[in-house]
Amino acid sequence: MAFLPADQRELFLPIVEGIHENPPWSAFMRNLVARTYARRAFMLIALANAPADHEPTVLHVAAPRAANEPPLDFRQIHALNLHPYGQLRSERVYDLDEMLDYDRRDQLARQREVLNAMGVRYGRWLRISAPGVADAWLLLVREREDFSASAVATLSTIAPHLASALRTLGALIEQRLQAAMAQAALARMGAGQLALDAGGRVMAADPEAERWLAFLPDPDHAQGRRLQLLPETARALEARCAELAAAPAGATTALMVDERRAIWLLLRKANLALVEPHAAPAVIATLRMGRRENERSAVRTIAAIHGLSDREAALAHALTMGESILEAGRRLRLTPETARNYSKRIYAKTGARGQADLVRMVLDGLAPFS
Repeated sequence: MAFLPADQRELFLPIVEGIHENPPWSAFMRNLVARTYARRAFMLIALANAPADHEPTVLHVAAPRAANEPPLDFRQIHALNLHPYGQLRSERVYDLDEMLDYDRRDQLARQREVLNAMGVRYGRWLRISAPGVADAWLLLVREREDFSASAVATLSTIAPHLASALRTLGALIEQRLQAAMAQAALARMGAGQLALDAGGRVMAADPEAERWLAFLPDPDHAQGRRLQLLPETARALEARCAELAAAPAGATTALMVDERRAIWLLLRKANLALVEPHAAPAVIATLRMGRRENERSAVRTIAAIHGLSDREAALAHALTMGESILEAGRRLRLTPETARNYSKRIYAKTGARGQADLVRMVLDGLAPFS
């Protein structure tokens, strides 16, 4: 089957670009329904490491003539006990008749009755598998006549491309998870980060930095941004970035970028380990706002790590907030004598050599991430 430039534009490119859509492959599915003259369709994506009770991602598509019809109920179709999804050979196109149970007449009659009620008389199944990463199932249905040989050939041709895209999507999902974990940990501590080039242009910013800082389009770069700063501060940032770009590894400096809100940036020469191809930043800028961890979670963490009682852990956490033993005791409704006795037990259990050492121990541990 010969493919034209239109096929490239309407099918193959949307498979690649669809990796970044939410949900993935929306444009591809619309184009595929139009190309095969399907009436309705769905794509179901299940990640290999998803918990058992996690709902798969399901994308429903209908042709314009079926826009007012209900979407295909994949749960109801699954309940018909058609050919088990996991046993379908990956990248092979299956006719609906191959999925029916011809060995049991009663079951076959029930399957046909339910499918007919859903307007499913003709269908094509396609399973795409990325072992250890994800599985996808694609179903296209028609009501009045079967799919043409050309439509089936189209499905067969796009199958390996879709399988490759599914593997890429799995890798991208893992990277997104890694980034989300890192960003969430920083956000719990009120920290945000930006990647800057040697001229101070913003290459990337995490959600916490986006929240606290303002940005302007870079007039010299169509896709670039710069921090919205006072002119003298902007010039200072550019100069610091240029200096750090030429500095030895580990070089740092600090710059006040918003005096009214007391926002400082810690600028560090970037030394990120990136794979090729990459655009390496010259500087990583870190900001930190006045935010502390959830008190209850932190107290539970301190108690678990150091073998403290809940009251002892609450007192230890209060000390890390800058309170004295007596101030913390009053807030926790402890008498001065009880607060002092608790502090002695805390020092004994944690091995801290005093209040300052205890504060260091807690802040160096996991409590700030609670």
